[in-house]
Amino acid sequence: MAVEIERKFRTKGVDFLANQEGERLTQGYLSHDPRATVRLRVQGDRAWLTIKGKTHGASRSEFEYPIPTADAHAMLKEMCPQGVIDKTRYRIQVGEHVWEVDEFHGDNQGLVVAEVELDSEDQPFERPPWLGEEVTDDPRYYNSALSRTPYGQW
Repeated sequence: MAVEIERKFRTKGVDFLANQEGERLTQGYLSHDPRATVRLRVQGDRAWLTIKGKTHGASRSEFEYPIPTADAHAMLKEMCPQGVIDKTRYRIQVGEHVWEVDEFHGDNQGLVVAEVELDSEDQPFERPPWLGEEVTDDPRYYNSALSRTPYGQW
C-alpha cells in the first residue's frame, strides 16, 4: 500500500515564484467521502485517477493510476458537478526536498500553498524563507474541500 506523508503551508507572498516555471493542472472529484476521496487530474497531455484514504496526522494511503486524457476531460465535464480546481504547480528544490507550490486560479484565486512530501511525519526539512503558517491539519485547505468551498468564499 502506498502512503503519502506531506506537510502543507501557506506562503508569504508570491514574489519567490517570479522566475519559476510552472505547469497548469486541472482536477475534479468523483467522491468527497473522507474514507476514499477520488480525484481526476489533467496535467498537459497526461491524466490520472487518484484514490486517497482518510488522513491521519500528515499521512494517508494513496493509489494513483494513469488514464487516457480524453477520458479524464469527459469525466471532469460530466461527473464533477462541484467546482473544478485550476492551479499552476511549481516544483522548487530546497535542501534535500522538492516543494510543490500551488498557485490557485478561478474561485480559489489568491491562495498559494506549498507542500513537502516526507518519509516520516517527524522527518526534518529545511524551511524556505517564503514559508508561512502550517495548514496541514486544516481541512479547508484540502483540494477536495476547495472544490466545494473555494477560498474566495471564506
